[in-house]
Amino acid sequence: MPLATKPFDAARYLDGPEDYAELLDDALATGHRGYIAAALGTIARAYGVDRLAADTGLNRATLYAAFRDDGNPTLDTVLRVLAQVKVGLGAKRAA
Repeated sequence: MPLATKPFDAARYLDGPEDYAELLDDALATGHRGYIAAALGTIARAYGVDRLAADTGLNRATLYAAFRDDGNPTLDTVLRVLAQVKVGLGAKRAA
C-alpha cells in the first residue's frame, strides 16, 4: 500500500511576526525575486489571505497574483502587507 502524502506548506508552521521576519530575511538574503515573492505569499497564507485582504484593503486576487513565484508585487502592496503582519523592511550594505 502506497504511503499517503500531503504537499508541504510552510505557512502552517509560521507563528507570528518573528517567524514571518525570519522567513523574509532568509528570502531577501538570497536576492532571488521569485523566492522573495513566494516568501511573502507564505506569510500571507500564514496570516490568512481573507483576513489580510480585509485588513489591508487589497483584494484576494491581487494578493495571490502578487505573491506567486513569478509575481511582481508593487512596493505599495508589499509595504501594506508587511505593516499589517507587523514586519519591517530594512536594508543593509551588500558585501
